[in-house]
Amino acid sequence: MFTLASQIVIGAADLCAAFLFMFGLKRMSSPATAASGIRVAGLGMIAAVLASFLYLFTVGAAARPHMIVNVGLAVTALIIGGAGAWIVGRKVAMTAMPQMVAIYNGMGGGAAGAIAAVELFGAKTHGATQLIVTLLGALIGAVSLSGSLIAWAKLDGVLKKPLRVPGQQILNALVMLATLSVGGYIVFVALSGAVPIIAMPSLIYLFFGCALMFGVLMTLPIGGADMPVVISIYNAFTGLAVGLEGFVLQNPALMIAGMVVGAAGLLLTVIMAKAMNRSIANVLFTNFGTVAKGTPGAIKGDEQPAEASDAAIKMRYAASVIIVPGYGLAAARAQQKLYEFVKLLLAAKVAVRFAVHPVAGRMPGQMDVLLAEAGVPYDMIFQLDDINDDFATTDVALIIGANDVVNPAARTDKASPIFGMPILNADKARQVYVIKRGQGKGYSGIVNALFYAPNCNMVYGDAQAVLVKMIEAVRGLGAAAA
Repeated sequence: MFTLASQIVIGAADLCAAFLFMFGLKRMSSPATAASGIRVAGLGMIAAVLASFLYLFTVGAAARPHMIVNVGLAVTALIIGGAGAWIVGRKVAMTAMPQMVAIYNGMGGGAAGAIAAVELFGAKTHGATQLIVTLLGALIGAVSLSGSLIAWAKLDGVLKKPLRVPGQQILNALVMLATLSVGGYIVFVALSGAVPIIAMPSLIYLFFGCALMFGVLMTLPIGGADMPVVISIYNAFTGLAVGLEGFVLQNPALMIAGMVVGAAGLLLTVIMAKAMNRSIANVLFTNFGTVAKGTPGAIKGDEQPAEASDAAIKMRYAASVIIVPGYGLAAARAQQKLYEFVKLLLAAKVAVRFAVHPVAGRMPGQMDVLLAEAGVPYDMIFQLDDINDDFATTDVALIIGANDVVNPAARTDKASPIFGMPILNADKARQVYVIKRGQGKGYSGIVNALFYAPNCNMVYGDAQAVLVKMIEAVRGLGAAAA
């Protein structure tokens, strides 16, 4: 009776955790409810952890001698992981958020791989379906772990350039073929009954080694401009791996949460790839920016510099302004100063809105998070499809640290690597100001034709320092009027 009651309680806790995960994920779909969605999902994780401890305390007699060790390991892991995440989460800068997300994606994949390893090395009898699903989850989890670590290294500047060698795709294909061959052999030998899996440790190590190597080799040649899509892909991989291992453990919370996260990550990946006018396969298996369809068109003219104060005064007396944030805003930590400047414009009856491109920044949604952190109201933030037509009737477009997402070459230059990519039509505004640290090409290494347009002026300098000057210029107008 006690065992049946404990099973009911554990099952109810698992289902409660799964529901909280899904409800929290749903609320994360909107900036207005994202914060509460994270808290709800956190409650789901607490429910899942409690269910795990309930399972520990109600296992069979054979496992009871190991109870103290198991509980001790679980509590230690929670303390180390929880304390580490709390400290890092509170201190991480907005510019380092993509790196942190990449690491957490990898840790999720690694956890799924660890579960698979325990199942494979455990002295258990595996059916064909269970064994295949375990190996599949191990493969996806290992690829997500090593691939996410390489993505972190690229985003953090540890790896500064893509590593590309002749025949790299062939090498990747051979490594994947080797991984699948080793996995197939493990299944064949185990199901034939000739040798138990626990007696094949070298094959299991080889399987994981090949899977980890594939994740590294697949990610090394991908350029930095594609990292937002790569992070999203590995997020989907992690969710799928967790869901598969949940099936192996017969844990509904892991199955539901993993599959929901995997599906959401895949959908986000498709949306982002579409926003770049590229397929997922093109992102993973094509070297971005190295293959052009011809000779890029020559850019005529010169960049026209302007003073921060002149740009500020122009916006102060404009009827409408659209601001396009990019990674440069995050790098300068200037979001607070930007919103302070915007409030001065709003007080002067200037209509101000923000335009956010799906792949702006270096991770999905980074610009939305950045603006929310500064306190920008959600009704001032618009996505590409909702605001793009309005640039043509806008007095001033202010671009801060964005490059490819406003490059008109995507519409006109068939030889450009970004040709066909949907962009924000900032160049169609009557006047464009671009805040940029220098005359470099930006993260993707592509020259932006907008910077040479006759209606565009460049305001050089660190975004925060420039915005401080703009604030002073607008306040100076008010003081002079008084």
